[in-house]
Amino acid sequence: MLTETLPSAGKLTHSQVVRSKIGLAFPRLGAVSHRFWTHPDLAALYPEFLFLVHSMIRSSVPMMEAAEEESRRLAGRDPVGEPLAAYFKKHCREEAGHDDWLLDDLEALGVGREEVWARLPTLTVAHLIGAHYYWVRHVHPVAMLGYLAVLEGNPPQVEQLEAYQQRTGLPAQAFRTLIKHGHLDPRHRDDLNDLLDALPLEPRHHELISLSAFHTIDLVSLSLEEILDAHGN
Repeated sequence: MLTETLPSAGKLTHSQVVRSKIGLAFPRLGAVSHRFWTHPDLAALYPEFLFLVHSMIRSSVPMMEAAEEESRRLAGRDPVGEPLAAYFKKHCREEAGHDDWLLDDLEALGVGREEVWARLPTLTVAHLIGAHYYWVRHVHPVAMLGYLAVLEGNPPQVEQLEAYQQRTGLPAQAFRTLIKHGHLDPRHRDDLNDLLDALPLEPRHHELISLSAFHTIDLVSLSLEEILDAHGN
């Protein structure tokens, strides 16, 4: 469980600092997630949720490829450059094809691939992803770690997902990607924590990671609120 207060800074690892800061902002996302998953008409909202996730995840590998490229440019003059590049290269392989999984899940709900690709992602998602491209290309690729810390730092619970599938009566195939991430993300979270603790992070790095994490929480929360608002909730 993420804490809501920071312990004495001298006793914290880098990952504990990052996760403690995330804990300060996380209640908003936790509250709107609860509203979403307990919605009485979750079956109607769920395809919109999968489209939202696909809108985000289609950019994951390209963003990390950009982050790897920028990290390699930093290698030799910034001690975080080389380990960041190695991490992003490995994580790109781990995340490859996950957007296709979501297209399969949406097809199980009767939403074709062409329909997904023809539809514009929301401006909120564009703001979320666009900010990270800016930070990666024009500030420092360490920004991606805040984004990943939020999205992979609280893995979905497989048992809960299975319960939602049973409650909605939607096809089990439509929950495949989320359930797979319920199994994969704990390891990804731990890998990221290990990376954070091994990096020689400076205050400027922590500031950017925190900015990224807060921005991610804010706009993912807003995206879920937009889905709920569209359904009158």
